[in-house]
Order: sequence, then C-alpha cells, then structure tokens
Amino acid sequence: MSVVADAPGVAPQSDPPTPDRAGADASDADLPFVSVVIPVYNDPEGIRATIDALRRQTFPASGYEVIVADNGSTDETRDVVEGYLEAFDGLRLVVEDEVQGSYAARNAGIAAATGEVIAFVDADMIVDPDWVGAVAWRMARTDADYLACDVRLFTPGDEGVVAEYNRRNDLHVERFVAELSFAPTCCLVVRRSLLADVGGFDSRLQSGGDYEFGNRVAASGRDLEYASDIAMYHPTRTTLGALLRKSRRVGRGKTQLRRYYPDRYGRPLFAALNPAAFLPPRPSFMRRSVRGWNDLSARRQVVFLLVSYIASLAKAYGQLLELASPTETGAE
Repeated sequence: MSVVADAPGVAPQSDPPTPDRAGADASDADLPFVSVVIPVYNDPEGIRATIDALRRQTFPASGYEVIVADNGSTDETRDVVEGYLEAFDGLRLVVEDEVQGSYAARNAGIAAATGEVIAFVDADMIVDPDWVGAVAWRMARTDADYLACDVRLFTPGDEGVVAEYNRRNDLHVERFVAELSFAPTCCLVVRRSLLADVGGFDSRLQSGGDYEFGNRVAASGRDLEYASDIAMYHPTRTTLGALLRKSRRVGRGKTQLRRYYPDRYGRPLFAALNPAAFLPPRPSFMRRSVRGWNDLSARRQVVFLLVSYIASLAKAYGQLLELASPTETGAE
C-alpha cells in the first residue's frame, strides 16, 4: 500500500555544494511537467543531499515535483523527508512498506506522479541546478521516450583504492545503452506514455530491474537514447564491504532474472553453476571495463584485478545464494 504523507515540518538549513553548469533553456511554455522519483531506504544523509540539490533548481517550481518513495525505512529517513515538506511545496512523500525493493518503491512513485515526464534519481545522488530544466528541454525537443543521462562518480574527501576502482569501473552508461539496451535507473528519464504501454518495473527483482525494463522497451521497437550533456553525480562506494554487498545483490538479481524470464536470460541453474563465473577476470575485460586501464601503474592494475576478482566471486555467491534460498518479494 502506498501512503502519501502531508505532515508539515521544518526543512534543514544546510545545503551541500553541487557543481555549477551552464543553464538549459527553460523559458519556453511548451516544456513538459517533470516528476522526479527518488526511492530511498535507510539513508537519511543521502536523501538530504538529493533533496537539497533538487530544491535549488533554476527551473520554475510550477514545472516539476519531487516524489520520495520510502521503502519502509526503519531509521530517521522518513523524518528527514517530512522535515522538508512545509518549505518545499513541490515535494511529496509516498511509502511502500509492503514489498521490500527499490523497484517496488519506484512503482509507488510512478503511481503518485502527475508529470508527463518521469525522471528517476537515487537517494544520495546530486544534480546541477539546471538539471530539471535540461531534462524538460531535451524531452520537449526530441521524440525520445527513454533517455539515459550521464553519470559521473565522485568521492567526498580523499579517494582510496576501492573508491578509485569503483569510479573507474562503474556506470558506463553510454555502453550500457548501446550494447545492453538499458540504462541504470539512477539516471533514467521516461515518458508516462511509455510506462502506460510497456508497464513499470518488475518489483520481484532485487537487482537487474533496470536491465529487464530497458530490454522490454527495446523489444517494443523504441529507441533508447543517451544524453552525454546532461550530467548527474553519484558518490562512489568507498569500502570493500559496500562493493561486495552490491556485487552479491547483482548476483541475486541475475538468478531472479533467469527464474522469471528464462526464455530471455537463460536457465538459472546452468548459469549459477557455470565454472567461468569463478575464474579471474581477463586483462581484455579489465581494459574494457576500467576507465583509463592502460594509464594505471602495474601495481595498481594488479590491485584492481584482485578487487575485480573478489567482486566477481561475490556476484557468483549471490547467484548461488538466490538459487538455494529464493528471495520472497511482491508480484510483478
């Protein structure tokens, strides 16, 4: 069940800095109304940073709304969001606490959204002050139903080995769109008419819902577009534990995709027991997946190879774990 919260509060006073960027032309009256959907679970500081960035938009306040979809947080996350409601007229809070999963939360946000254009942002990401205007401008002037923004990873403070690996290795959005027919949900913009036609996200999936959705859109005959000039900013994972937890979740998602869509992604048992999943990554793979691989020192390359191998083992473990103990989630 989705619940809309309207309790007023006092918005926090501090605003984290965001990068400056030249403003997009948002003066035309034909620009679409944009609904920004942010799923969140137990991340009070992340959602604070994201809301602060969205409050500072140069786009007219009458032209967009922000919907935070709380996925049953058990800490102060919901209190943080409620603290903004009085000062941020365009902000709404919906709660999805029956199905645990980011795709269920996004679907709840979609159900509450009123915009012709729906843009998804992850809690803890920040965007430039002209981001909503740039999205609206692009969607008004193209026939795109499915648009991927660029994602730039950053590390607050000093960058360690894990953070550098994550920054160089993760979120190759342009390649994902061109070669795998999907965009990560953290940077995805769609039209409401597309969702009405192909449906929303599969809430049964812990991971890979963006992949399945993008593939479904591509199968409908629509083009998937990439906007290199519309940037969003995602913090890196800075600890090995955080990196491995994501890899394990991705592995679970791969098995779930194969369970629910065997005709598209193969049988889960064969894939989970494939010996290749337990082999170390090849140098050719590292050159392709790690930005600037050839510019790294030999020592750093060895370290990155080791981190990549550990992450691939965590992914394989996630596949086996899901095979042995399937996750109980909501229906599609």
